[in-house]
Amino acid sequence: MSTLNLYVALIHFPVMNRKEMPIGSALTTIDMHDIARASKTFGVKGFYVITPFMDQADLANQVIEHWTKGVGGELNPSRKQALELIRVAATFEEAVQKIQEKENQPVVAVATSAKNLDGAITIATLKQKLASNAPHVIVFGTAWGLAEELIDKCDLKLGPIAGHGEYNHLSVRSAASIYLDRITNG
Repeated sequence: MSTLNLYVALIHFPVMNRKEMPIGSALTTIDMHDIARASKTFGVKGFYVITPFMDQADLANQVIEHWTKGVGGELNPSRKQALELIRVAATFEEAVQKIQEKENQPVVAVATSAKNLDGAITIATLKQKLASNAPHVIVFGTAWGLAEELIDKCDLKLGPIAGHGEYNHLSVRSAASIYLDRITNG
């Protein structure tokens, strides 16, 4: 597998609630663990957890520290490797800025959604764009998905994951794993 210049961002604000109103959502540590593990498995260079809420950022940092510097990492070295990919940022813009500073070039942000978004590209098109080696960040939303204001800040929109029926409400950690598998494999 060739190395892609790929990052992941998990947004907790601004996201939508079930009434389609912008909100901030609570951090779920299982999302951190599972998306970090998928990111490590599929060669992602970094995973940003985005939350403006200090208590949530503190929780995220405590989890990361336990598994990377504490007893958790000693007991489970493979989990340590995965959680070493995680960085916490207060805003999406801060995460993009950090990636740009690391990569020394502009970042292409790619929004995801369970909905069909106007102008959405396919996985095949995204793979072609990734061949340019420009840094890309795949952006996932918690709660009921990314708020329109954040989708509008992204350069590209990725088409939704289609199942076999009309039901389409995957957990964000499942969606991240499926997208990463499809982006990096056949």
